Amino acid sequence: MKAAIVGGSGYVGGELLRLLVRHPEVEVAQVTSDSMAGKPVGRAHPNLRKATDLAFVPHSALRPADVTFLATPHGESLARVPGLLDEGGIVVDLSADFRLHDTAAYLQYYHREHPRPDLLAKSVYGLPELHREALRAAQLIAVPGCIATASILALRPLVAARLLDSRPIVVDAKTGSSASGQEPGPAGTHAERSGAMRAYAAAGHRHTAEIEQEVGVPVALSCHAVEAVRGVLATGHAFVLRSMDDKELWRTYRAAYGAEPFVRIVHETDGIHREPEPKILSGTNYCEVGFASDPHAGRVVALAALDNLMKGAAGNAVQCLNVRAGFPETTALDFLGLHPI
Repeated sequence: MKAAIVGGSGYVGGELLRLLVRHPEVEVAQVTSDSMAGKPVGRAHPNLRKATDLAFVPHSALRPADVTFLATPHGESLARVPGLLDEGGIVVDLSADFRLHDTAAYLQYYHREHPRPDLLAKSVYGLPELHREALRAAQLIAVPGCIATASILALRPLVAARLLDSRPIVVDAKTGSSASGQEPGPAGTHAERSGAMRAYAAAGHRHTAEIEQEVGVPVALSCHAVEAVRGVLATGHAFVLRSMDDKELWRTYRAAYGAEPFVRIVHETDGIHREPEPKILSGTNYCEVGFASDPHAGRVVALAALDNLMKGAAGNAVQCLNVRAGFPETTALDFLGLHPI
């Protein structure tokens, strides 16, 4: 397949390139960036020096491809997607523009009317663990947000097993600085970010809508910035109808993810990494999920960790393409990570 990456100079675009230049079934034909047009991709992504001879081209030079990845800021895909779909290729959008199927939720969280509700209805939420069959025929794939991905994978088994009472699930999510992109603003400078444990969205985070859409129950989400470059750790507090021990929780999570290639269940009785840990997942497409029973408070603590640029963005996008194109799902995604790091 011939692939194009729109907005390839950012962090997510760089990860897409890193994966696709080693993908045996994909040829990256174009990478666009107005700000870096004419420059080799290694100028923006030094880890790709000698890995490819590609250079950035301006957005206006984009040509039709079998699959186009949009690694652009929220709002920019709205204008591009209709034309790309008319050209007949697959579109994999990594922005939030086509993730929500409810136009009212889009208006509430993005503060504008969605101009193409017809395409919202046709887009497939790009989480293979939930929508693998729909992805096989999708023309428009909306890759989930990083916090949403972790939260959904942590919580979905409990909801699917009908183990929860009617109270909202409380989710506390912590993210690294790369989730803000290359131009995060004053809050992302080293002086402000170093040593930070900052609640940047105590309520009202946009990923709330995605989590509720995919999990199907009310969610109360709070998000914090921590001193890390990569990583998301989502901790869900789910109130249950009855107490459950570890054996039942193991059965519940194994039933959901036992056959999933990129979900690892982590709940150990000893050792340093007894529960999911974002640090050891850097550069990988794995999501680790874990749990703890708390009979005292009538809850299950559901945890998930991932690399926000990989399973939270580019890696998940490539996984979706593999499903859609009929390639082995793990193609180009077999990096196991490093330890220590």
